[in-house]
Amino acid sequence: DLHSFPTRRSSDLHIVQSFVAQLERAGELRRVRVEVDPKHEVSELVQRVIRQNGPALLFERVKGADFPLLMNMFGSERRIELALGRHPQEIGHELIQLFERLNPPSLKAFWSARRQLARVRFMRPRHVATAPVQEVVEEPRLDRLPNLWSWPRDAGPFITYGPTLTQHPATGKRNFGLYRLQLFDSHTTGMHWQSMKGGRGHHFEAERANAALEAAVVLGGDPVTMLAAILPLPEDMDELMLAGYLRGAPTALVPGRSIGLEVPANAEFILEGWVPPGLRRLEGPFGDHFGHYSEAEQFPVFQVRKVTRRKHAIYPAAVVGKPPQEDKWIGIACGEIVGPLIRVVNPAVVELHAHEDAAFHNLLVVSLTERHPKEALKVALNLIGTGQLALTKVTALVRRGVNVRSFGATLRELWHRFEPTERMLLLPVAPLDTLDYTSYRLHVGSKLILDATGDVVTPDAPPTAVSDPSAFDRRISAHRVLEGGFVVVRVRERPREVLEGLVRWDGLGPVKFVAAVSEDVDLDDETSVMWGIFTRFDPARDMIFTRQSFRGAAPVYEGRIGIDATWKEGYPPPVTMPEETIKLVDRRWEEYFEGRYERKPRGRW
Repeated sequence: DLHSFPTRRSSDLHIVQSFVAQLERAGELRRVRVEVDPKHEVSELVQRVIRQNGPALLFERVKGADFPLLMNMFGSERRIELALGRHPQEIGHELIQLFERLNPPSLKAFWSARRQLARVRFMRPRHVATAPVQEVVEEPRLDRLPNLWSWPRDAGPFITYGPTLTQHPATGKRNFGLYRLQLFDSHTTGMHWQSMKGGRGHHFEAERANAALEAAVVLGGDPVTMLAAILPLPEDMDELMLAGYLRGAPTALVPGRSIGLEVPANAEFILEGWVPPGLRRLEGPFGDHFGHYSEAEQFPVFQVRKVTRRKHAIYPAAVVGKPPQEDKWIGIACGEIVGPLIRVVNPAVVELHAHEDAAFHNLLVVSLTERHPKEALKVALNLIGTGQLALTKVTALVRRGVNVRSFGATLRELWHRFEPTERMLLLPVAPLDTLDYTSYRLHVGSKLILDATGDVVTPDAPPTAVSDPSAFDRRISAHRVLEGGFVVVRVRERPREVLEGLVRWDGLGPVKFVAAVSEDVDLDDETSVMWGIFTRFDPARDMIFTRQSFRGAAPVYEGRIGIDATWKEGYPPPVTMPEETIKLVDRRWEEYFEGRYERKPRGRW
């Protein structure tokens, strides 16, 4: 029963393999028995399966590797439910209800929350002396793992699903977060600790003391532990403790064999080692979830001392790139679990959603009840200063009852209730995601807040059609009018010149927004449109207005807004697969699945 919340036995240390068997029984996993190449071929195949809403894949024979490869483990809503035991929304509602019931505390409150409180006892990890993850203890041979080389410009093979365990050097508090690791050799990787991440904070403190930071990379494990590493929790909150609560059984930990850390006992592999102080190497490029390459930069180095593993281990991995990918479902689940807790410090918030098609950090939509003048702005500033939400680029505020998951509903609210003079805040300098390249500065860019919570400013219905923009400027190859009269134009060249004209062109009528995108954006596909807009513009650099002036030191924006969301010189290229790989997967498709499945470019599996 997916809607029950089972208690799993903490003694069951083979859970990842049990989960694989469960997926196979449910028709949610397929085995690929022919040999496949982890360089490009696996990624091309897995992306097609994801786009067809297909199953998890277990590759039994991976070229150059000693272990089977598990992919697309969490790539559907159903598999997320199977992993967690119920829908993530139910977990989020339970967590916020627990807080609300106990505030203020009373005997009646404790009694009403007794079921949830009973699960608190599982938050304390269970310490064991031996574990299957230490059945084999060996010298590192990372090159024998089925590491993915996903995209042609990648710097080499990467470990793409290796949550990393560290402890704060002074307090001992634990962090368990997911970072990519580029293989440099059989015992050394990069450690891509991004801005605002817990592991980066621990390394910062260790370097201040000129000390190495011990680390353990955890490959595989029970699915709750694997998902816990991605939850955007406060920096000092222990992900493994929350995993125990979610699982209904303590997280079993065993002492590391070459490091002082305790590590998850039910993992498939543990890479034990440390990150030395002051040591950096060039890491990247890597085709990332923004759908572009993140270029090479200097990052810390992880030196592996020992590898422990199960005798018959399964290696998990994930591919990222242009949406949709497997991280779509993981990101949605994380938002549904943690998102409701935002109401603890922001009671005006009703719901929020980071849009997966905009690569999550690029568009956050928040519905709220504005109880005080400009409370919406207060909430927005609070949110973009909180944890991982501090990396948000565009925040749109809407009223209670608006579907924050619907891009069209947000655009309709912006049409009726937004204007740039009083209901927009542009922050020209702010922290951004490490992967965001649009400002040309690592970790730094601009932020935009659009407030559509107030009174109606435009009562008329939005336009559903406009005069053909290509008749105005032949550099426009196509256009589309989205809901809310939001116009998107595809521009061949010199988009800034085109936009300068369009924001003043009468042919667009009362349109409030016009966005220019590049030729690789499919205007008939909402996912492609959102990706094409929100991953390719920096608000301070790439927005223009019909009129712009200053009132004292305050900027005043008026009229139509133009957004240059085209690919620009100096941006990293978008990820694309080599033609020979595409043809290879076309040719081998029936071979992968023993002739049982028809290859479809779109549609359901």
